[in-house]
Amino acid sequence: MNRSAENPLVSVIIPTYNRGWILKEAIDSVLTQDFSDYELIVVDDGSDDRTPEILAAYKNQISVLRQANSGVSAARNRGLAAASGRLLAFLDSDDLWLPQKLSTQVKFFADNPDAVICQTEEHWVRNGVRVNPKKRHLKFSGMIFERSLALCLVSPSAVMIKKALFDAVGVFDEDLPACEDYDLWLRISCRYPVDLIKTPLIIKRGGHEDQLSRLAGLDKYRIRSLIKLLEDNRLAPPQQLAVSRTLTEKCAVYAGGCRKRGREEEAQYYDRLADRVRKQIIEDKGQ
Repeated sequence: MNRSAENPLVSVIIPTYNRGWILKEAIDSVLTQDFSDYELIVVDDGSDDRTPEILAAYKNQISVLRQANSGVSAARNRGLAAASGRLLAFLDSDDLWLPQKLSTQVKFFADNPDAVICQTEEHWVRNGVRVNPKKRHLKFSGMIFERSLALCLVSPSAVMIKKALFDAVGVFDEDLPACEDYDLWLRISCRYPVDLIKTPLIIKRGGHEDQLSRLAGLDKYRIRSLIKLLEDNRLAPPQQLAVSRTLTEKCAVYAGGCRKRGREEEAQYYDRLADRVRKQIIEDKGQ
């Protein structure tokens, strides 16, 4: 396999932090792809476990970048900055690819030259047990923006993206400690279709304690992302209305959670934010 080509077609980026217990499986799932025109960049986000030792064993099979612990967005962006490929693929260090993942998506782009981003279906495993996604997690193809407002419908490990797209929409927001993927996919999907390859080509593993998706209060970061979208003034009127409605709903849910936990001042802030957005919806309808 030619994993050290100077100008690979695909750059694969794995961000990792203290995942020595599972990282090797992710890396090996890339190295055993049935497609060879790629580079693999692993960004070690300040791990203090066995991660450096594991990465050293691969020698020139992979490129390793190390940085002080700065979060998953900074790690992915570091990999983006170093990437040479015209196509980019991300793999979370607790997930796995099936062997045809890269070749299938590369063929999709060859057959659909106007496409800018695609993702595959996925198998879900929780605590070692295969599970089925709930109906609300079902993926769709095309203009998925409004469907994606309630929750993230794109998996980082499942996507392949033309690198030039980041010039148009920006990179991962390093100010978001979580929901950074939700934020990016909304910035993309409000302007571009997200195509779906219906074949499951990744194994998405969950249930372990260090998953960012297990953090409490994730809606706080989704709310911040929705506010950014409204302030950007690039949305079409129907999109703006959909974002505003979702924002008020998430503010109400998050305020209720704050109130249950005795954080009344924080709850009142989100109540006021929801009221302002509702008033703006009414004003916009009256125009």
